[in-house]
Amino acid sequence: MTAPLQDRKVAILVTDNFEQVELTSPRQALERAGATVHIVSAKPGQVRGMHHDEKADSFPVDATFEDVDPTQYAGVVLPGGVFNSDAIRVEEGAQRFVQGIHEQGKPIAVICHGAWLLVSAGLVDGRQLTSYPTLQDDIRNAGGEWVDEEVVLDGNFISSRKPDDLPAFNAKLVEALSGDEAVTETSPAQPT
Repeated sequence: MTAPLQDRKVAILVTDNFEQVELTSPRQALERAGATVHIVSAKPGQVRGMHHDEKADSFPVDATFEDVDPTQYAGVVLPGGVFNSDAIRVEEGAQRFVQGIHEQGKPIAVICHGAWLLVSAGLVDGRQLTSYPTLQDDIRNAGGEWVDEEVVLDGNFISSRKPDDLPAFNAKLVEALSGDEAVTETSPAQPT
């Protein structure tokens, strides 16, 4: 049986001090489904994860925001973590990347504080999503509708609140990327 995400690339956008499990859990689910996953950050080298407020592991960066082309990816995952999310939201390259993914109608999966990037990129207006509860005012002020649910699907947006929601988040992410409409029709052939 063929893996449902074979030949599809997914980007995970982070800077240092992201919530580690919000990167590792979706990455594992995507790779199990056959996807190639790239960690994309502001600069080459490594990025460090966090276990809440404790420093955790380092991960190699596959590409920088300036090096990636959103047309080459089937979707994007935006982990949270307060420090990561506060830093990445002002990175113009990260904003351009998520805007490019959105323009193509490809899945944007965001968890916890990761929604700050969508707010700063101007993508929240008229959309329903969830996040860590402290972001609800930011989402509403940006024109979005915030709801307190485990996972919310609104068009190409998939959102969840916190690490406890990861099983539902991962399942919805793989399902969205497996759909021919959301991904294949808007994605060019993936280079090998």
